[in-house]
Amino acid sequence: MKCPRCESTSYRKNGRRNDKQNYLCKNCGKQFIEPTFSHSLETDLLANSNGHTKVSTPEATEISLVKNLPEEKITEKSLGSFSLTLAEQLLQTILSPGWLESAAFSQFIQKIQQKTETKHQLETGISLLLLDAENLKLDVNSELFLASVCKYPLHFKIAFANWKNPSIGKQDIELYNRGYQLVHVPEGKDSADAKMIAFGACVLRSYPTVQEILVCSSDGILIHLCNELQNQGLIVYWVRRQGQTLHIENRNTGKLTHYSLAMATEVPSLQKVVEQIQDLIKNEQDSINTRLHSLAKIATLFQERSNINNKSNLKQPQMEEIIPIIDNLSVQSLQEEDSTEIPNEKTLDKLLLKIIQDIQIKSPKTKLSVSKLGSELRKITGESPNSIIKKLKLGSNFTKYLESSPTFRLKMNGKEYEVMPLLSE
Repeated sequence: MKCPRCESTSYRKNGRRNDKQNYLCKNCGKQFIEPTFSHSLETDLLANSNGHTKVSTPEATEISLVKNLPEEKITEKSLGSFSLTLAEQLLQTILSPGWLESAAFSQFIQKIQQKTETKHQLETGISLLLLDAENLKLDVNSELFLASVCKYPLHFKIAFANWKNPSIGKQDIELYNRGYQLVHVPEGKDSADAKMIAFGACVLRSYPTVQEILVCSSDGILIHLCNELQNQGLIVYWVRRQGQTLHIENRNTGKLTHYSLAMATEVPSLQKVVEQIQDLIKNEQDSINTRLHSLAKIATLFQERSNINNKSNLKQPQMEEIIPIIDNLSVQSLQEEDSTEIPNEKTLDKLLLKIIQDIQIKSPKTKLSVSKLGSELRKITGESPNSIIKKLKLGSNFTKYLESSPTFRLKMNGKEYEVMPLLSE
């Protein structure tokens, strides 16, 4: 008797298991049970197969164990014990290092991976494109757009035509280089259409994972193919050309998508066009408001430097479109509360704080610059900020006054100073 793992004859008894003598190999440590048949019996079983059926050693062992059991002792208990023994030996064989490193185990794992990949493809699905190359030509950009319309990846592209026809030119070479399968049809009217219909009727046999099909042809006869594919549970897109536009119709939902061949882009719907026009108008309004703001700054600088009071002669650009400023009620309340003639620094600070407060209430996110604050002050008083500062002898100009004032704080924001009241105020 030899160890079934390393075939060593060095072993010792190691108790009993299932009423059978158990042995422990001294060489590799494997436990095993003494076989109940001799080597000659195994040889006879293998030799009597007549070359038609190969009986393996485990099968011969099973046959021998069953034969050696007395007929009156073959009970449910003995068969259960026998099955348990075979299961234990099978697990020991499968989990042995030799089996895990064998070529048979690698092939077993590869088969499992192939089945898993096939199942994943069946769950995810693919798209397929059928092209009547005699009726419709698709460039690379059009093809990419059609692929973007589909929910599933476009894996297969098949083009039908009589490729011997000289009018086709070198289209077969181009399509082949782009991954198309080329199907040749004999010369004849609607021959390519008939082949597409015949192929599409049994497409699931060749491509069982397909979920969406693009039928690319302007021939009306292909509506029969579209209906048949829908009856098979597929999502069908019928692609037709009208002038320089491709019309992509989802036959399942009725949704139409348009693609401009000349502009190589999708033709937007009326709603999208309106939204784009609204965006253009808004951008133009923002641009006009920005230019008005720049013009107001230039007018302010001109007035400050020339010291001209243009209260009645020069009309300031309207700033309400740029930043919502003080409303009429706020201006009137300021004029009622404070005279346009500012007698001292305290009155000036109070008026400036009121202007800042009203602007923040009207537009909380507005960042108030020194020039904007001066412009609002001039609207109320009729004088430029620099003139007021010089008249009250508070400094040389409005900006330096705000920098030195304990009531306000200036913060550089780009090329301008931003005015903020101190928190203590």
